[in-house]
Amino acid sequence: MQRTDRGFSLIELLLTVAVAATLLAIGVPVLRDVNEGSKLAAAAREVERELQSARLRAVTMNRPLRVRLNCPAAGYYRTVEVLVTAADNAADRCLLGPYPYPPDNDVTTRPNNDGPVRVLPDGATVTTAILEFRPDGTSYQVVANVAQTIVAPLTITVTRNSKSKAMTVNGTGKIQYQQ
Repeated sequence: MQRTDRGFSLIELLLTVAVAATLLAIGVPVLRDVNEGSKLAAAAREVERELQSARLRAVTMNRPLRVRLNCPAAGYYRTVEVLVTAADNAADRCLLGPYPYPPDNDVTTRPNNDGPVRVLPDGATVTTAILEFRPDGTSYQVVANVAQTIVAPLTITVTRNSKSKAMTVNGTGKIQYQQ
């Protein structure tokens, strides 16, 4: 009678499990880094899209708009209409109580073009700044309640878990996301 051995020995099984565990131990941190990077990139793209959208809306509506970053708190932002009144610099301009979204549709009252208060996803934060986009497509940085010409490109940084992504805005209104 002939005996045939089939299957794996205990040594072979242990070696296979050890190799699989080693690959898993190497792969999990790499996947975690990829996930963190994609969340940061998504937050940075969201800010870049808000800036692009505000510029486009300012041009198409023939009205200046401001994007207020970290308003009303860190990680929040809102696009608001420039009213050329004290309300433009009001500390509560990002609050929905005094400046609701959606605004009323009565053309005799303003603001009528304020956007919603948005929050950056996944605990990301952004540089505090106020950018103003004019109907001709140009951009200005608002400092101490005064719109100032952007001479050198302004860098806006989005940060999440000590990693950062940057974008620049120049005076002509060009917004460039650095990938």
